[in-house]
Amino acid sequence: MEYSETEIQNILKLYKQKKEKQKQKYEMIKDTEEFKIKNRQRASEHYYMNKEKKKQYYEEDKEFFRCKGSYLYYKKLDRIEEFKELYPEKYQILIDRNFIKDQELSSDQLST
Repeated sequence: MEYSETEIQNILKLYKQKKEKQKQKYEMIKDTEEFKIKNRQRASEHYYMNKEKKKQYYEEDKEFFRCKGSYLYYKKLDRIEEFKELYPEKYQILIDRNFIKDQELSSDQLST
């Protein structure tokens, strides 16, 4: 479906107006007690309905999260080189999952 330039501008204008109205409405009701209670209730229901999914997610990625925690610990202490030497397998997992970008590795891969 092709739209003319004026139709596109009109669609964008309507979308922008809709978003502004939604934001204004939210700003008006966000501090009311009724909204806070409903929001907390909704969040609580979501938590209990998806508790197993979250647990499964962490179980499946347990090794990655452990690697990530170790890396962030060494990064905080500014000892990343030591982490690379002590835990090359953990470092490789983080590279494979794109959590960290290794410039040395990237330049080596480009030359081969």
